Amino acid sequence: MDDVIDYLCDASSPVDLARFGGKAAALARLSRAGLPVPPWFVVDPQAFEDSLAGPLPEDEAGVAGVMAALALSEPVRQALEARLAEAGDVRWAVRSSARDEDGARHSFAGQLESWLNVPGHEVARRVADVWRSGFAARVWAYRREAGLPPRPGAPAVLVQRMVDAEAAGVAFAADPVSGRRDVAVVSAVHGLGTSLVGGEADADTWRVDEAGAILDFTPAQRRIAHRCDSDAPDGLREESLPEAGAPLSPAQLREVAALARAASRYFGRAQDIEWAWADGTLHLLQSRPVTALGAVADPKGERNLWDNSNIAESYGGITTPLTFSFARTAYESVYREFCRILHVPEAAIRAHDTTFRRMLGLIHGRVYYNLLSWYRVLALLPGFAMNRRFMEQMMGVREGLPEDIAAELAGQGGIARLRDGLRFSGTLFGLVANHLWLAGKIRRFYRRLDEALATAGDLAHRDANALARHYHELEQRLLTRWDAPLINDFFAMIFYGMLRKLARAWCGDSAETLQNDLLAGEGGMISAEPARRLREMAMMIVEDESFVALLCEGDVAVLEPALARRPDFAVAWRGYLEKFGDRCLDELKLESATLHDDPQLLMRSVGQLARHLAAQPARAGEAGAVEREIRVRAEARVGEALAGHGLRRRVFGWVLNNARARVRDRENLRFERTRLFGRVRRVFVELGRRLYAEDRLDDARDVFYLTVDELLGFVEGTAVSTDLRGLVALRQAEFAGYANLPAPADRFETFGMVYVGNAFRAPTEPVSVAEDGTLRGIGCCPGVVRGPVRVVRDPREARLAPGEILVAERTDPGWVMLFPAAAGLLVERGSLLSHSAIVAREMGIPAVVSVPGLTGLLQNGEWVEFDGATGVIRRLGQEADHGQ
Repeated sequence: MDDVIDYLCDASSPVDLARFGGKAAALARLSRAGLPVPPWFVVDPQAFEDSLAGPLPEDEAGVAGVMAALALSEPVRQALEARLAEAGDVRWAVRSSARDEDGARHSFAGQLESWLNVPGHEVARRVADVWRSGFAARVWAYRREAGLPPRPGAPAVLVQRMVDAEAAGVAFAADPVSGRRDVAVVSAVHGLGTSLVGGEADADTWRVDEAGAILDFTPAQRRIAHRCDSDAPDGLREESLPEAGAPLSPAQLREVAALARAASRYFGRAQDIEWAWADGTLHLLQSRPVTALGAVADPKGERNLWDNSNIAESYGGITTPLTFSFARTAYESVYREFCRILHVPEAAIRAHDTTFRRMLGLIHGRVYYNLLSWYRVLALLPGFAMNRRFMEQMMGVREGLPEDIAAELAGQGGIARLRDGLRFSGTLFGLVANHLWLAGKIRRFYRRLDEALATAGDLAHRDANALARHYHELEQRLLTRWDAPLINDFFAMIFYGMLRKLARAWCGDSAETLQNDLLAGEGGMISAEPARRLREMAMMIVEDESFVALLCEGDVAVLEPALARRPDFAVAWRGYLEKFGDRCLDELKLESATLHDDPQLLMRSVGQLARHLAAQPARAGEAGAVEREIRVRAEARVGEALAGHGLRRRVFGWVLNNARARVRDRENLRFERTRLFGRVRRVFVELGRRLYAEDRLDDARDVFYLTVDELLGFVEGTAVSTDLRGLVALRQAEFAGYANLPAPADRFETFGMVYVGNAFRAPTEPVSVAEDGTLRGIGCCPGVVRGPVRVVRDPREARLAPGEILVAERTDPGWVMLFPAAAGLLVERGSLLSHSAIVAREMGIPAVVSVPGLTGLLQNGEWVEFDGATGVIRRLGQEADHGQ
C-alpha cells in the first residue's frame, strides 16, 4: 500500500515537487511558507505511465489513439479513493501541473483542461481528462510555436479543495503593461474566477502602489458571476449581475495586492497569482512568475540618456569587448584629470567616482555616450548653471538636456546660482593660466609621448609579462596624463563658439557659415597631409598607365616587386606608411586592420586619384588654391564689416587667431592619439599571438573578444575565469547576434536596468527633409556642387568616378584617402568640429555634415546639387534627367 500512496504527494512529502511542474512546486513552497493555500495534493506523472497498456507512441496521431482508451490503473484509483476519503464530503478543483507550465517563459495558459466543483467520486475520471488534455492538438501546436520538444509529457495533476468564492480573480505584483515594479494590478469578478478566465465577464481592475494607495480604477462593463451548483452539469451556474457594484472593498483590494507582493517576496520575482475570497478569508490558489515582464522596462527605474552623435565617428558599428573596455577606462581616466586641471575639488571628484566610470556604454555592441554622466561631470565645472546652453553646444549632440534633468543637476534657486558663480570666479585665474601655458603644455606632451613610444623596442620578441608591463607603462605615462589635448579641446570649443557668435553679431553672418570659411586653409594641420601626399604620389605615376592599373586592380603581394622600377614612388610610399601606417578605417577600434597590416586601400586610393588627374588635368594644380580663396574672401568680408571699429577688429582678430590655433592643434593632437592607440593595438595583438602559441586561443585575433582586465588578468594572475576559449566563444556568438539586429537609435532613453526591457529606440527619429523636399544639414565648407552621388559604406570597395559626390554615414581619418577624388562630401553624422568637417575645410572640398538618414535617402547615381555654405541639398533625380 505504501507504493500506491507514493503516487500522491503534498507539501509535507519528502520529495522535490519541482519535477511535478510549476503549479505543484509553487503551492508546496507557498504552503510551507504559511501563506493561505487551500489543502491540496498532486498526482505523480508516474501514475499516468503505470496506467498505460504499453509504450506511448512518438507521433501525434498514435498518441491520440492511446488517449481515447485511457483509464486509471487500479493502484492509482485506490490511492485516490483513500486520500479523498480522509478529506470527507468536499468538492475539488482538478487541474494540470505540467513541468513546462507556468514558468517564467512559457505559461501554457488555457492549453490544458481544468475541472471545478468536482465531487469526490468524479475525481479519478477528471484526472484522466486532464492527462488527455496534455496531449491535445492545441498543446502540440503550442509547443511547436514555443520551440519546445514536440511530444508533450504527461502532466502532474493538482487536486485542490474547492473554494466557493464570493469574489475571485488575478493579481500581478508588478504592472505587466507599464512595467512599473512598484504597482500591483488586481482584477476581480463576483463569484468564481472562471468567468474572468473564460471571458464571459469583464473584471473590475485596480492599480495599487506599494503604500496601498489606489492609483486608478477601471470598472467592469459587464458583470457576470459563476457560482458552484451541484445540480449543474459541469458543477457551475452563471448569473447576471447588472446592478452589482465592485466585488472588492478597498480593504479587501489592499489585502489581495499585499498577498501578491508577499508571494513575490518569497519567490524573489514578481508573481501573477490567482486568489479567492470566501467567508471573509482570502485564499491563494495559484502563483506563477509574471511572464514577459523582463521585456518591459521599469519607467520608475533610474533614467539614462544615450547618444552617439559624436562617438560614432570614432567607434562606428559593432565594437569588440577589448576596444570598449580600453576606451571606457581611457575616458574615465582623462576626464578625471580634466576636472583636476580645472580645479574641481578633489572631494567632488571622489563623490562622482561612479559617474566617471559610466561615461560610455555598450548597447548591442555599439558605443554610446551616457549623456547624463557627461552632464554630471560638466555640472562639476564652474559656470554650469549659468552657461549650460553653451556647454550643450560643446557636447555636439543634436538635442539639449531635458529641462527637468538640467534643473536637478544645476541645483535650484538663487543660492545654487550664486555658489556656481563664486566657483566660476574662483577658478578664472586657473583657466587663464592654462590658456597662457598651453603652448608649453603641448610641447611637453609631445616630448612625453615620443619618449613613451620610443621605449618599446621590438614587441614581437617580448614575452607576455613584458608586454603587459609595457601596457601599464603607457597607462601611467600617457593615459592618466592627457592634459594638453584636454585643455586644447576645451579652448578650441570656447574660441570656436566665440568666433561664431562674433561673426553673427558684428559681421551680420545670419547663416553662421563665416567662421567656417575663416578657418579654411590654415596649414600646418596633419589631418590634411595624407591627402597632400596622396596627390603627390598620384602625380608621380599619372602617365605610367601600367603602374596605375597595378594599383587599381592588383594584389598587395605584387606591389613590392613593382616598387623597384619606381624608386621615387617607393620612397614616397614607404614614407607614407612610416608616418601614417596606423591611420586606418575605424582607427580607434583596436580590432581594425591598419595600413601596415593591409595597404590595399592606400593602393586603390592612389591609383584611382591618378586616373582622376589623368582624366581631368586641370585638377592637378588645384591643391591649396580653393581653400586659400575661401579664406581670403572671408577675411575681406570681416575687414569690410569691421572697418572703422578698431577695438572690435582687435578683439575679433584675437579670437580668430586663437580659434585657428586651437582647431589646428586639436587635429594634430588627435593624430598623437592615433599613435598611442596604434601602440596599444600592437601590444594586444602580440598578447593574442602569445596566447595562441600556448594553445589558449584558436586564433590570435580572438583576443579582441576579451576585455582588458580579462586579458591582463590571465597574464598576471588576477583573472576570475581562465577559460579564454569559452569566453571568446560566448562573446563571438553574442556579438554575431548584435550584427543581425537593427542598430539602436542614435539617441534614446533607458529606465531601470539598462539591458532589461529597454528597446533602445527613439520616440521619433530626427528628420532632415524640409517641407520643400530639400535635405538640410550643417554646411561646413562653401561651394555649390552639382553631380551624381556615390553612397560609400565600405571605403575599401569604393570606386569614385570623376565628378561624383562622396556620401557616407560617417567618416574618420581613414576615409581621407578618398577625399581628393571626390567632387564634394555629404555625411550623415558629424558636427562643425568633426574630423570630416575640419579636413574638408582645410582641403577646400565643399561639404555638408549632420544630415540624418542621408544614406537611406540617396541612391547611387542620383543627382543632387548642394551648397556647402548653407547645408541645403536639392535632389535632382537620375543621370538621364541631366544629360551631359
